[in-house]
Amino acid sequence: MTMIAYPPKPSPGDRVAVISPGAGLPGLFPQPFELGLKRLREDFGLVPVEYPATRTMGSTPKERADDIHAAFADPDIKAVIASIGGDDQITVLPYLDRELIRSNPKPFFGMSDNTNLLMFLRNTGIVAYHGTSVMVELGRPGAMNPRTADSLRAALFTSGEYTLIPAERWNDVNRDWADPATFESEAELRPAGPWSWVNADRVVEGRTWGGCLEILGWLLMADREIAHDLTEYDGGVLLLETSEEMPTGEEVFRTLRNMGERGLLQRFSALLMGRAKTWSFERPNSPREAARYAAAQRAAVERAMRAYAPDTTIVFDVDFGHTDPQLVIPYGGTVRVDGPARRITVTY
Repeated sequence: MTMIAYPPKPSPGDRVAVISPGAGLPGLFPQPFELGLKRLREDFGLVPVEYPATRTMGSTPKERADDIHAAFADPDIKAVIASIGGDDQITVLPYLDRELIRSNPKPFFGMSDNTNLLMFLRNTGIVAYHGTSVMVELGRPGAMNPRTADSLRAALFTSGEYTLIPAERWNDVNRDWADPATFESEAELRPAGPWSWVNADRVVEGRTWGGCLEILGWLLMADREIAHDLTEYDGGVLLLETSEEMPTGEEVFRTLRNMGERGLLQRFSALLMGRAKTWSFERPNSPREAARYAAAQRAAVERAMRAYAPDTTIVFDVDFGHTDPQLVIPYGGTVRVDGPARRITVTY
């Protein structure tokens, strides 16, 4: 069993690394990136430090690994935050120096393609944080979502328990970052349904594993950073959420089915399923189409879990992943899922 520890937290006034382990999109869309940097400075009191590949589209995997190493090795850097995700971070993993990073543990914040680095850090013995990127959550038009900001502030600066609060209103419809008018106002939110519980007759507490389902599938195909001794995951809390690529219900089912065939699904005592991303520029769903898509995803998850892990506690539509607001979840850290109380408590 991997021994996992929480790294020391930064304090206001500290320097934090801003890196692009996936895509160098800050170079293409500077406005949300600069806005995110401004909020790090002014709202959180931190000093962001950029690295050579942060704004470079097409940087090599080794160049991105070099930035990761430099950020973790620098004693003046107290936390590391991803600018955004991407789609090829898996190619960075072979270049990473596990001992260098293990010897310099720091909180890392990221999601989506950063599932790669989150899993690497967990296997290195470091609790990381699933959530928050500079361009998306910190660079949100108008203002940060208050729920997101409160969760991030607690995860950044405090240790101990934090109770996740379900969103009353939410959004997953994006606006064009290339249009300056996008940043003149906040996106419109719509009513959020409550979290939905299955097998909620118990209290489960365990360490988290998982992430963006599409990225997790790639890691499983490459057999990269997956424990060969599956007892590593016994009693844990599985985190799953989907991206703007919007996999079909059948794709979601097949990924989970294959995890079940590998013996993975059965290991976890609870599953937190993020609120589904139901809109993208390529698939601008109407509200009715979006609801139908989310329902198909839920049905796919329930179908797979009935087949392979029917007794697992499941919570659907938790506010993490590709959603707004976005709550930060400790990755490799402790989460308590209290079914009778309908409460999720994380340990930052």
